[in-house]
Amino acid sequence: MAGETNFSKLVKGMIPYLNKGEYVFCTLKDVNKIDRSLTLGEFKEVEGTTVILERNKADELNLSYNYISSWITLTIHSSLEAVGLTAAFSSELAKEGISCNVIAGYYHDHIFIDATKAQKAMQVLTNLSKNNRAV
Repeated sequence: MAGETNFSKLVKGMIPYLNKGEYVFCTLKDVNKIDRSLTLGEFKEVEGTTVILERNKADELNLSYNYISSWITLTIHSSLEAVGLTAAFSSELAKEGISCNVIAGYYHDHIFIDATKAQKAMQVLTNLSKNNRAV
């Protein structure tokens, strides 16, 4: 099933969902030293592999991190070829001083934001979707 590419439909249908829990980004030289089923996502970089996992799991593994985030999923099935959605929501969040770290999955866009700003981010994203201000 192909994802949505129409910008207007994407913004209107991007209903945000706040996942439970707190998440952290850690970097590891050898990712095989941890149980890979614990990671939510991974990205290999020259300096090491970045892993995203629940904060409590990182604490149990004594992994260091600097940023505690909340995880918001945009519930519309967006195409990986869609243009403008990330720019629209990141601009609205930036206006409110909220940084976002975005990961595009096959079906949905996932936004990691400062855990202390989760409710404000949800409000901003919900308003963008309802008002379709970006169109």
